[in-house]
Amino acid sequence: MRQTCNSDGGVGSTENVQARGITLLSIFVDTPTAEPNPETKLLADFKTDTHLRKVYLAGREYLNKEGQTSVSPLIGKIMQQICTDPTLCPEYPSSFGLPEFTRRATELVLGRDCHAIVENRVLGVQTVGCTGAVRLGAELLKHWYNVSGVWCGPVYLSSPCDDSLAGIFEAAGIQDVRRYRYWDTEQRGVGVQKMMEDLEMAPEQSVIVLSASAHCPTGSDLSQKHWRLLTQLMVRCRFFPFFLLPAQGLCHGDFQQDAWPVRLCASLGMELLCAQSFSHSFGLYGERVGHLLCVLKQSSTLLAVQSQAEKQVRALWSRPSVRGARVVATVLSNPAHHVEWQEGVKSMVERGILVRERLREKLRLLGCPGSWDHLIQQGGLYCCTGLNVQQVEFLEKRRHIYLHPNGCLNPQFCLAAPPGSLQRRHTPKLAVWLCLSTHRIIRVSCLRSPLPSL
Repeated sequence: MRQTCNSDGGVGSTENVQARGITLLSIFVDTPTAEPNPETKLLADFKTDTHLRKVYLAGREYLNKEGQTSVSPLIGKIMQQICTDPTLCPEYPSSFGLPEFTRRATELVLGRDCHAIVENRVLGVQTVGCTGAVRLGAELLKHWYNVSGVWCGPVYLSSPCDDSLAGIFEAAGIQDVRRYRYWDTEQRGVGVQKMMEDLEMAPEQSVIVLSASAHCPTGSDLSQKHWRLLTQLMVRCRFFPFFLLPAQGLCHGDFQQDAWPVRLCASLGMELLCAQSFSHSFGLYGERVGHLLCVLKQSSTLLAVQSQAEKQVRALWSRPSVRGARVVATVLSNPAHHVEWQEGVKSMVERGILVRERLREKLRLLGCPGSWDHLIQQGGLYCCTGLNVQQVEFLEKRRHIYLHPNGCLNPQFCLAAPPGSLQRRHTPKLAVWLCLSTHRIIRVSCLRSPLPSL
């Protein structure tokens, strides 16, 4: 007879366990396997690929010229100082995070002289990365957006957008998540007219999720002229803007210019949410330093919204981590550190521009038909090549080159191979030969000569 352990540590028979109504099967036995995230699946496919020249171009990190993620000397020095500072008490922060961090993060987006800040109608909450900021914003919208009326969405996301966005809103209980056209394949840029047409058809009080700058994953942004037109539409239709600002400063190298759309809406008295991240600009990828900014119409509603935000935070993560937030607050509150950090970000942007120019020039020299000027017109960490799903699949299956299914890539990975790849700066570089035509699939080959050194 098979033996089992009793609850008191003794041994009993399987029949006795079953007689007590205890099943031997896990309650999770019928749990289906979730569909893998496209990005997770792409990385898994890359890791299992045994080809010696495989290349992964869909990474989320900024790479230095050695092809590695790194922390600037300034950030590294400040992190070391924080770790060895005996005056810092290892106590829990408030649910809103470090006050100095939230204040500096708010000023970085809106500016110190913003009327909303002066009039005390801005709420800032430290979050677990940009994902946490979006989730907290979604929870506030779900529970308290137009609570006196009936609101259950819709929320409009750009097409394409980050793969996780729809799931975040759905997890918060917002099921009516729709898309508006953003990327125009023929123009290889933002399809402004199609975007406006879709939003013109949106119901009043819809939430419009917008990328303030460095749109993920296309890298294409609206011009200031088009932002003004969009703002007029949002005011007329009473839309609620939810901005994404995951890489402020890394699009134009100018922090004010990257946050200009948010400042425009705030200056017009519009209520809005803005999800920030400091992972890219500070190199704090593992620290998950995020921030949710909420601009209100009246200061009288601030305490109520603040209390509801605290309630949601306690249910989500209770209290955020403080080390990364201390680093950001230290840099932004010290004028000398602030200037040095801004110069470092500008250098990152300049290198990104150079990478895009080299990629465009290499495509031209290889005889790729058509114009590739859109590569240098885009900004931020990503760019959109304009390749379709079939062409991207061909690259992956036949040439072991891994891009996002929508044809977007991180150009930093083109000239500096990520860890795990056999491609290095002293070995033959990857050269992408894209021969596009109307009725033929792309052809790709590897160029044996190295690309120009950066």
